Amino acid sequence: MTVTHPKGFRASGIAAGLKASGNADVALVVNDGPDYTAAAVFTGNRVKAAPVLWSQQVLKGGIVRAVVLNSGGANACTGSQGFRDTHATAEHTATVLRGGANRMMIGPGDVAVCSTGLIGELLPMDKLLPGVSAAAKALAADGGSRAAEAIMTTDTVAKNAVAQRDGWSVGGMAKGAGMLAPALATMLVVITTDASADNEVLDAALRAATRVTFDRIDADGCMSTNDTVILLASGASNRQPTLEELTAAVTEVCHDLAQQLIADAEGATKHIAIEVQGAASETDAVQVGRTVAGNNLVKTAFFGNDPNWGRILAAIGTTSAAFEPDRIDVAINGVWICKGGAAAEDRSKVDLSGRDVSVTINLREGEMSATIWTTDLSHAYVHENSAYSS
Repeated sequence: MTVTHPKGFRASGIAAGLKASGNADVALVVNDGPDYTAAAVFTGNRVKAAPVLWSQQVLKGGIVRAVVLNSGGANACTGSQGFRDTHATAEHTATVLRGGANRMMIGPGDVAVCSTGLIGELLPMDKLLPGVSAAAKALAADGGSRAAEAIMTTDTVAKNAVAQRDGWSVGGMAKGAGMLAPALATMLVVITTDASADNEVLDAALRAATRVTFDRIDADGCMSTNDTVILLASGASNRQPTLEELTAAVTEVCHDLAQQLIADAEGATKHIAIEVQGAASETDAVQVGRTVAGNNLVKTAFFGNDPNWGRILAAIGTTSAAFEPDRIDVAINGVWICKGGAAAEDRSKVDLSGRDVSVTINLREGEMSATIWTTDLSHAYVHENSAYSS
């Protein structure tokens, strides 16, 4: 139930020695066609890793026949040598796929490259390139789950999803457990479909999907340098859904993967959904939700099982959204502990013993709403990220 669920795709995941653990660290996803259309969205960070810069150029051509991914190194902030290494990776991938059993018609400009791991260090190309060769030999129609395992970094579980439709489907895999912030997250995502769609349709569907899924998770307010979400279409089903149908299926997969990302966020003990209602605009609703989600006082309160609605109101007050302080209502897990900007139901009624938490904020300014998903801030998060490089 992953990227190889749709027809026309093969994938693999192997260990090339990039990770000290010896775990799988190189993945390959290949589109066998007959279509090779693609779309992608990338990090909003102005500091972009070499693979992002390379893949942005590849996507301008609208054709992607293969995606090669590695964990164990981000190849970010590595200068001109890092970009040359990315180019060499794409060149090598194309070469081994042309020489494989399927004899693909593929050049380096048809290969997207994704990397994840520690920033600031060059990749060990003497290990990576042989790993790509091994990944090409291991390609299989059921290799999606192994590919999903190979892109994990601090993830504790592989992340896969599928949306099945009548005669066609969408599949996806993702990695990400930290640096989860709006404008994507520290994620690598490959989504596949056996539907037939041109580049404009794929781009529209993907951007609509990411806008309400990946762009609305925020674990720690930190934006990565390597974020990449790629959508590949093989056309192998001989079905051509409408834009609305394709968008719905892609959104379903993206939402599933986004929820898996936030559920696996580093050190998290709470999975928090912040729904902002009654906003004057969707922009206002998103801004309020993101501001509350990113507030460390709010996050630490939830870690301590403290339904501190005052911290939530204080966070809302830092936004430019339309609201009157004495009209705001706040509920936590269904208990309206704040009404009209003041204390309401007894906060002791709020049960925060479980992992899932719902926060409802009603601004009473309009009809628009939005939901942001976040986590608490725990001792484990601080430890994991303070010890990451060592």
